[in-house]
Amino acid sequence: MKIMVIGGGGREHTLGWALSKSDEVRDFYFVPGNGGTLSLGHNINNLENEDIIRFAKEKKIDLTVVGPEKPLVQGIVDKFREEGLPIFGPMKDAAKLEGSKAFAKELMAAANVPTASFEIFDEFRAAKNYVENKREPFVVKADGLAGGKGCFVCRHAKEGLRALEVLMEERKFGDSGKTVVIEDCLGGEEVSVLALISNDRILPFLPSQDHKRANDNDRGPNTGGMGAYAPVVFIGKDELTEIIENIFLPTIKELGRRGIEYKGVLYAGLMISKSGPKVLEFNVRFGDPESQAILPLLEDDLLELLLRTNDYNLPGKINWDRGWAVAVVLASNGYPGKYKKGFEIDIKDNSCVLFHAGTRLSDGILYTAGGRVLSVVGLGEDLITAKKKAYKCISKVKFSDMYYRKDIADKGIKYLEKGRL
Repeated sequence: MKIMVIGGGGREHTLGWALSKSDEVRDFYFVPGNGGTLSLGHNINNLENEDIIRFAKEKKIDLTVVGPEKPLVQGIVDKFREEGLPIFGPMKDAAKLEGSKAFAKELMAAANVPTASFEIFDEFRAAKNYVENKREPFVVKADGLAGGKGCFVCRHAKEGLRALEVLMEERKFGDSGKTVVIEDCLGGEEVSVLALISNDRILPFLPSQDHKRANDNDRGPNTGGMGAYAPVVFIGKDELTEIIENIFLPTIKELGRRGIEYKGVLYAGLMISKSGPKVLEFNVRFGDPESQAILPLLEDDLLELLLRTNDYNLPGKINWDRGWAVAVVLASNGYPGKYKKGFEIDIKDNSCVLFHAGTRLSDGILYTAGGRVLSVVGLGEDLITAKKKAYKCISKVKFSDMYYRKDIADKGIKYLEKGRL
């Protein structure tokens, strides 16, 4: 089979790596890919919109897998299906779950899905008045896509007003900040649960825990994610069943009531609060960096799972390695703000599990080319061993301005040490 993966980050390298384990895969194309995906197949640059469809036809691509959210929200799946081309991912109307936080919150309210109380504003003055009288803390979110950086946790009105200025007046994220959602700030532990959705069938992956803040101890600005571990130590079978029944199932049913079919992977960002799991956000694609922690533990054929999702033929369960995975993101210093790139990357141990994101290969030399550069993954029979392996591998990687968090998976380890399983 010929596989095309849309995207050029760590998630896309991970998806390609996992799909390459299938005996059915014969050729890979990444659009645009990165320095790491070249080890799996071909990187194709400067393809957009209709060019991608034309390329898929010319190369007779058997399956296209979409990594990032933007093309899904723009309707790439609809265009492929109109041309009779096989593709994995939800169609444009279903992708609004991520493309519009206002749409997602309104749908959750209609479906009685547990989430934070919220209000939606598309006029700055009304939002300002609300924030000035809002009990703190609270969260201000851009309605549209903002690369994981359009969410502001505000401790008081002054921070909330600044967030509104950034989003609604300065338009840092363009039209994505034209409308905002202001919601209560939930307490608890954040967890990511991804599941394959095929109409009304829901098949969950291992729960994982992302680390969104730039600095240790969850300090600093929000990022696209600085690392993750899987599985989550405080989410067992009972808790996962509750999440499927109370969150995923009513969401899919409410979409169905609106004439919207969901087929693909759905990612629920959750807060495990004292009153139970509540939805922070929905994403309509594989997570990054969650995929880097989850997929290395997958025992089943990922290609078969994706094909069976498309064919409305999901299996009864997914088989997993009984170990643990810790993925640590190596970033360029300054990310998610301004950073320098173009530094040579030196990797001294090729036995480490590395997934590339912001890398570029030129004349056999690897260079930094983005904010998140690499994900280093440690695998082990227990979480502590997996973390040690990840950080040992980090010592084998060097590039100027390299930055990473040193506490990835510590929350899980603390739970284990307290005997709270």
